[in-house]
Amino acid sequence: MKNNDKTFSLEELCSLVNMSKRKIRFYIQKGLVDSPKGTGKGAYYTHRNLEQLLTIRKWKEAGLTLERIQDLLESENRETDSGTPVPPPRPKQPGSIEVWSHLLISDGIELHIEPNRSGLTPEQTRTLCRTVLEQFEKIKAENN
Repeated sequence: MKNNDKTFSLEELCSLVNMSKRKIRFYIQKGLVDSPKGTGKGAYYTHRNLEQLLTIRKWKEAGLTLERIQDLLESENRETDSGTPVPPPRPKQPGSIEVWSHLLISDGIELHIEPNRSGLTPEQTRTLCRTVLEQFEKIKAENN
């Protein structure tokens, strides 16, 4: 039997992904995870279910919402060179609220950052802003 042919009970799956039965059933209900094969006490889960749950856990730990995870799972066929799904751009909806960071570099020069889409942590954003300001000052000094 190949590793991908192994099947799991709900209890085994819970143990492997460190999730409760309730959470796994919720993900199945939301369509994030495929339903088990079979019914009742004979139901079993496959390697695909295991992979789906591990992916969801990874993205949840990264701070993604379930709605965003659903978008990612639906776009699994879009891959980068590393084989990781590329998040599709979030469509802007009427009434949606976005919070942007604005860095005023100089009169007429601003840097706009949308934290949720940038993928940067707050510390990375601060580092970017400091670096941009430093580079701007160097460029300005070279021309004087």
